[in-house]
Amino acid sequence: MGVLRGPVTLTARVVAVAVLLVAFAAAAIGTATTVAMRENLEQRLNADVRDAMRSTLGPGGLRPSGAPDGFGPGQRFGTLRAVLPDEGQPNGLVLTEGSDTNWTSTELQERQLDALAELSASDDVQTVDLPGLGSYRVLVTDLDEGQVVVGLPRVDVDETIEHLIRLEVLATLLGVLAAAAVGTYVIRRQLAPLREVAQTAHRVAELPLASGDIALDDRVPERLTDDRTEVGQVGSALNTLLDHVESSLTARHRSEQRVRQFVADASHELRTPLAIIAGYSELARRHPDDETALRTALTKVDEESRRMTSLVEDLLLLARLDDGRPLTIGAVDLSSVLIEAVTDAQVVAPDHRWRLELPEQALEVRGDEQRLHQVITNLLTNARKHTPPGTTVTVRGDSSGFSVHDDGPGFTPELAQQAFERFTRGDQARHREGGVGLGLALVAAIVGAFGGSVSLESRPGDTTIRVLLPPS
Repeated sequence: MGVLRGPVTLTARVVAVAVLLVAFAAAAIGTATTVAMRENLEQRLNADVRDAMRSTLGPGGLRPSGAPDGFGPGQRFGTLRAVLPDEGQPNGLVLTEGSDTNWTSTELQERQLDALAELSASDDVQTVDLPGLGSYRVLVTDLDEGQVVVGLPRVDVDETIEHLIRLEVLATLLGVLAAAAVGTYVIRRQLAPLREVAQTAHRVAELPLASGDIALDDRVPERLTDDRTEVGQVGSALNTLLDHVESSLTARHRSEQRVRQFVADASHELRTPLAIIAGYSELARRHPDDETALRTALTKVDEESRRMTSLVEDLLLLARLDDGRPLTIGAVDLSSVLIEAVTDAQVVAPDHRWRLELPEQALEVRGDEQRLHQVITNLLTNARKHTPPGTTVTVRGDSSGFSVHDDGPGFTPELAQQAFERFTRGDQARHREGGVGLGLALVAAIVGAFGGSVSLESRPGDTTIRVLLPPS
């Protein structure tokens, strides 16, 4: 079975890296110190071996010594002296500590002398392992009658190096523990702002965001949004994200409210003609023999059916545009469409003064001719319905689109702000004919589908609706 491992925190990873770096640095420093110390001790030991050789040899060769067992003065514990004659029996002594405060010497054994005999004379100090004595640094010198060997034990060097290594290991362990403790404390303090940013994100994540009007007021504190620091960059990015989420939720809530209002208004507008149709149908059933009643009922049923059909068609068109279904886009002769629409308006409303201003060259824009004709017709119908007889309506076309201007009473400021919203209608004093408030909403939706825009400027006696269309 595998061992289950949990996720490793950023603090643990950073502390682990810091501890590894401290351990690596300590090991590198300890190794370098040990090597340098060993080399220094070896050099000092070599110098002592050479001094011992000089003390052993006189100007004329091997010098007899007045010290016990033939050692010269100033020799230290463990000093080795061996004579290896060309003819005769080799002999040697090693200076040892006696039972009292006096020094004594011990003869070298045969196997120890054999190990020394294998060495060649050299000016360099050599290392040799002597059975029973351990490692020695020795200097071998040729004499007329043979060789003399002088050496000192390496035990002091080895013990010093071992002690140094133990101290370095202990210091490394203490340094690693201290680095782990201090690193954990420091890194936790440094990462505290990041945890605060995470807490903000968690609080937002726990909010019910599925529906309704969401109050998304929680933000990362300004002190944690400095883009010059890594934590500040995260905090700033989170605040920007929360701003976008808040605006999106607000837009969604407004859209939901508009949909609810749209459904309520559409239901209300459809209920009226259905009620009228039901009423006149009941009248026709009650008076099947009354031709006048039947004719009146059929006329009203036909009028309300056409009104309801027009309303449903407008609602379906708005739904398709909201759904992002593209219109047929192509080059449209705007001049021809404006002339046709103004001519129709003159026939329908001869009590208004209709003016058309076009440049000499033909105007072409991108759009759908049928829908563009619907846009112009809706604007002219709106001007006709909401202005008194004798009002002058001027249509001007140019290379960027067209405008419809009238000198009627205009829109109130409140109405102008929501003129292009669905089911928006002015007060009854401005209504000469009934309407459901979809005309300008359709204008804005269709022009938006073309990639254009619609604007309204209105004050008493001066109202202009400007339609900008992309050129062909």
